[in-house]
Amino acid sequence: MARRADEAEQRQTLADLQRLSDSEWVPLKVFEYPLGNRSALDWIIDQYQVSTDKRSGITNAPHRPDDPQYIVRLIGQVVTVTFETVKLASSLANLSVLAT
Repeated sequence: MARRADEAEQRQTLADLQRLSDSEWVPLKVFEYPLGNRSALDWIIDQYQVSTDKRSGITNAPHRPDDPQYIVRLIGQVVTVTFETVKLASSLANLSVLAT
């Protein structure tokens, strides 16, 4: 029975994460810094999926039952680092380079 509760909780967390990109608390600048063809936040949302390998039957569940706030902290860290990186890159564009 606990397994079904875990799966339901995982599905709810995934649904919450998918709504994150439309959330007002995520700065739009976060989506300006791509990692390949998508933002870091999009990558996290895409990778945070429960999946089962068809051949082996092994389930990959990236949540941590012992640390339910893990994904919240991870998203906060990704948003912070990405936002600060965009700010830094923008400020570097304004620097003038001395000709030698």
